[in-house]
Amino acid sequence: MHRLPFSASRSCLAATLAAIACALPALAGAVSFDEVKREFRPSDTAVLDRDGELLQRVRTDASVRRGQWVALADVSPALRMAMVLSEDRRFYEHSGIDWRAVSSAAWGNLWNTRTRGASTITMQLSGLLDEDLRRANSGRSFTQKIGQSVAATQLERSWRKDQILEAYLNTVPFRGEIVGIDALSRTLFGKAPSGLDAREASVAAALVRAPNARPALVAQRACEVMRAMEPGQKIDCDALDMFTSAAVQRRAFDATEGIAPHAARRVLKELREAGETAVPPSRQAAGREAAVRTTLRAPLQRFALATLQRHLKELRGRHVEDGALVVLDNASGEVLAWVGSSGPLSQAAEVDAVTALRQPGSTLKPLLYAQAIAERRLTAASLIDDSSAQISTASGLYIPQNYDRQFKGPVSARTALAASLNVPAVRTLVMVSPESFARQLRAAGLPLRESGDYYGYSLALGSAEVSLLSLTNAYRTLANGGRYGQPMLAAPAPAAKDKPATIIDPRAAFIVGDILSDANARTRTFGLDSILSTRFWTAVKTGTSKDMRDNWAVGWSQRYTVGVWVGNASGASMWDVSGTSGAAPVWAEVMRFLHAREPSRAPRPPAGLVEAQVTFGPGADGNALEAARSEWFLQGTEQPLFALDNAGAGTPAGAAAAPRITAPSDGTIIALDPDIPPLHQRVRFEAEGRGVQWRIDGKHFARGNSAQWLPWPGRHVIELVDASGKVVDQRKLEVRGAGVVAKSARR
Repeated sequence: MHRLPFSASRSCLAATLAAIACALPALAGAVSFDEVKREFRPSDTAVLDRDGELLQRVRTDASVRRGQWVALADVSPALRMAMVLSEDRRFYEHSGIDWRAVSSAAWGNLWNTRTRGASTITMQLSGLLDEDLRRANSGRSFTQKIGQSVAATQLERSWRKDQILEAYLNTVPFRGEIVGIDALSRTLFGKAPSGLDAREASVAAALVRAPNARPALVAQRACEVMRAMEPGQKIDCDALDMFTSAAVQRRAFDATEGIAPHAARRVLKELREAGETAVPPSRQAAGREAAVRTTLRAPLQRFALATLQRHLKELRGRHVEDGALVVLDNASGEVLAWVGSSGPLSQAAEVDAVTALRQPGSTLKPLLYAQAIAERRLTAASLIDDSSAQISTASGLYIPQNYDRQFKGPVSARTALAASLNVPAVRTLVMVSPESFARQLRAAGLPLRESGDYYGYSLALGSAEVSLLSLTNAYRTLANGGRYGQPMLAAPAPAAKDKPATIIDPRAAFIVGDILSDANARTRTFGLDSILSTRFWTAVKTGTSKDMRDNWAVGWSQRYTVGVWVGNASGASMWDVSGTSGAAPVWAEVMRFLHAREPSRAPRPPAGLVEAQVTFGPGADGNALEAARSEWFLQGTEQPLFALDNAGAGTPAGAAAAPRITAPSDGTIIALDPDIPPLHQRVRFEAEGRGVQWRIDGKHFARGNSAQWLPWPGRHVIELVDASGKVVDQRKLEVRGAGVVAKSARR
């Protein structure tokens, strides 16, 4: 067969391409370099703090893995050399088509001789920029190859060589989902493209030719590239094989990296739901990742994360592994720190404990007392009985207990709230009603799933589930004098800020804040030297849920509200973790950090408050129930003396109380628990009056205002008898349970 001279074959091919070019529309050549660079989108979104500092990179494109656009000057010389030697040796000589390679490839195909191929870097780039020219699994069609050649010549006319190579390096697929040199360098080699050496560059160039080949084949090709790069040098291909095998298995370019993963996901979700994008392309640097600016402070975020992790390490021996923290700006509602988990310390690091629903324990009490004070059911000096209570409900008796399982007797509302006493809180909820309190909690932004009647009186002790974010924001409402506003994480335009609504009487909010800042009032539970006491003004409340599953510390200063949760995402109980040993130390450290150079002063009392001196009457021991003090009152509720009223409401102090049974309620049904030893199950009887005695089913049982009864199954009549032997009150109740209890009782 006669072979045409190279110049003749080149002329024929050129004429053919010219004819086809006239029939085809302008392809990649119609796209400018600046347009390609501007339209380039990394697979990550950068989440920034309020000042533009990077907090987190989040993977937002799951289809590919692209880094940032890298300028050619920022690509190592070794990589540029390796890529040109591997893919297009005459890149700087041709005008888009390497006619020598075309002729060689055509002759090789004719004689079934394997050649490198004729596709230049410019031709490959044209295929990357135009979907119609993109290579399919079965290869390119003849028409695509012709179109690709035409597009390459058009590119060469309008683009410089350095622009072509730069665009190619940023858009070429390498391995799997990896596209572009930035993603490849960070994934396989853990460094920027500027730092790639000859060995790494040869592996990168080899991957372009065979992206998903076995490591051994990639290493073989990389060794050939190395020989071309360093002619005359001895290349250790065995060592290169080991290096290549290790490199192609690396995944160091994490899907998300930074110090605020949960906040980053939250703000991106909010933007998606609002139909917004990150930074508009017109304001985004060409080739740079999309960016979202938040309200967070990077230095505070770092400190909060480090503090939480350090404290949780100290609690490791007490079966604690999870925690969360949030800081709000009181005035604006901006989120300044958002730590969703303890990170590597947690078995559930992906769970965002800032938004997870958990039982808040005693941290709902400030909102309860604020409502009771606002409704004039209580004052801060009102006496509430902290003693055994048996409250009849539709499902049976509710018997609240204090944290230390001891009772303090009559205490003021100030002491009851500051010392976090449970029984007075339940008695307060009886005054307010569970349904009314539930409405107040919902108004404060707490996401109660059920009605107040569903939770019953246990709602006073935090039986509902709330999130740390909503609870902290509810405390921010107290800090703002009862004005509620939504917290904000995404940096908004000035017009986006909502107008706060007053949902709590500002006078009641002030009194509750004054109580929670009173170190003396909390001494009965927390002692004089409590970690809750700060050198600047703060108001704080701790809480622990049932079985020590959750521990909280939430409080505010003049400018900030800080909420901390400590526990286990699995719901497992902690071991011997109290309010002051769990979340409170983290809360205190963060508050000190916030106010290291910023003062915090007590708020000014709003209009309608009266400050008055109060004294307290004697208790059972003859001493004053509490020390005299100056107290705050809603105007019209102030009084100088608070004393025990044994006769009940409306009876003059000092008058004899009419004997009556105060517990249990009439018609009470008591269910015996088979899992508790019978001798340890008791029903407490309580009565008012002097010289009273108790009868059960007509038989004398005990004397005095209280008694403990070992129940046995059946229906019973409880009678209260005065000093003269007259029955003055009675209750009917029913005990249900196993017969073994009855036998034990008879012994």
